Amino acid sequence: MILLGVNIDHCATVRQARYRGYARIEGGPVEPDPVALAVCAERAGADGITIHLREDRRHIQEHDVWRLREASRTRINLEMACTPAMIEFALKVKPASVCVVPESREEISTEGGLDVVGQRERVKACIEAMNAAGISTSLFIDPDFAQIECSAELGAPWIELHTGAWANAWHTPERADEFARLRAGALRAHAAGLVVNAGHGINYVNVAEIRTLPHVHELNIGHTIISRALFTGIEEAVREMKARMNP
Repeated sequence: MILLGVNIDHCATVRQARYRGYARIEGGPVEPDPVALAVCAERAGADGITIHLREDRRHIQEHDVWRLREASRTRINLEMACTPAMIEFALKVKPASVCVVPESREEISTEGGLDVVGQRERVKACIEAMNAAGISTSLFIDPDFAQIECSAELGAPWIELHTGAWANAWHTPERADEFARLRAGALRAHAAGLVVNAGHGINYVNVAEIRTLPHVHELNIGHTIISRALFTGIEEAVREMKARMNP
């Protein structure tokens, strides 16, 4: 069975569109509540909740993470930049896992994989700090052999393959080549002893192909589930995605 991590960031995006700058981010007129959404997603079968506390705090806020820490009954996967401030925060919250991602102020959501090779020492320090605290570290990387091998060398137990290039190429002739890259990357990562997760741009249509990726352990999916939930509700949206992942 492929596990499903539901990313709740874009629920907070909707909230911040109206209530950014309010003194409180829950209760009263403030809605929607991403933590309440997470609880519903778990009830529908989500195997974990992914939440990205960005440096610019554009959607998820620190208070959301702490509240989720108390409310979650599955696993929390904290997406974070490889910075001293975020490492310190993760060590305080102690989620089940962290996923180290690149961040850019200009991007709408995370675009492209982390350059583990180019930031070797910074990433190594982060992994060692998480390992010491009993927190599993995943590195969000492109399916590049050098990045995969460096991730293994640094002692990361997991990687998350960035599936954005493949998803963006869905209606183009490059789609087959992009999937071949993901397949080769998954095989290389598994051979290196890494747990293989995947995420970015996965939806209710293309999940039929990505679920055939060898050795895939978990898919982290957010935008399409939140979008579907507008029409069906979050519980049905999660149930349908899990059914399509594991038909």
